[in-house]
Amino acid sequence: MTATAQAEPAAPGSGPQPALPAATERKVAIILSKGSLDMAYPALILANAARMSGIGAMIFFTFWGLDVVTEKKVDRLHVSPVGNPSMGMPTALGGLPGMEALASRMMKKEIAKLDIPGVREFLQILKDAGAELYGCGLAMDMFKLTREDLVPQIDGVLTAMDFFDKAEGAQIIFV
Repeated sequence: MTATAQAEPAAPGSGPQPALPAATERKVAIILSKGSLDMAYPALILANAARMSGIGAMIFFTFWGLDVVTEKKVDRLHVSPVGNPSMGMPTALGGLPGMEALASRMMKKEIAKLDIPGVREFLQILKDAGAELYGCGLAMDMFKLTREDLVPQIDGVLTAMDFFDKAEGAQIIFV
């Protein structure tokens, strides 16, 4: 019998039947450690897909990933072509003035064509869908950030140990 199969009714006089294991809620915990536009979207899209599938979702923003939820930076995320082998251009070319702005504009244009929301709007969509969003306390201390520096969609600030408590039983994805 599989875990999803229903127990058959017990035959009269056959004695007590073993209990089926309780259904486990599926959940995913995403650690976002990078703050560029091209790294923010994979975490946001995965969390959204999870919620749309009825899977609990949490994003833990740490190190440069805090840029995605820092009020002064959330609307200014960019794509860095330097050192990105998938950009298809030599590193030296990616470092030329204006290349980062060009790459960012191109990505935002493609995102808009697909009707994908901007990062700030995406954070609100996730919040409205029940995703949990947390900042990393240690990284915030390192970067001299306070809770007031973060976007309002953030549920709170966690330590790494708090993260593991909240993520218990979840699939963990590191971005």
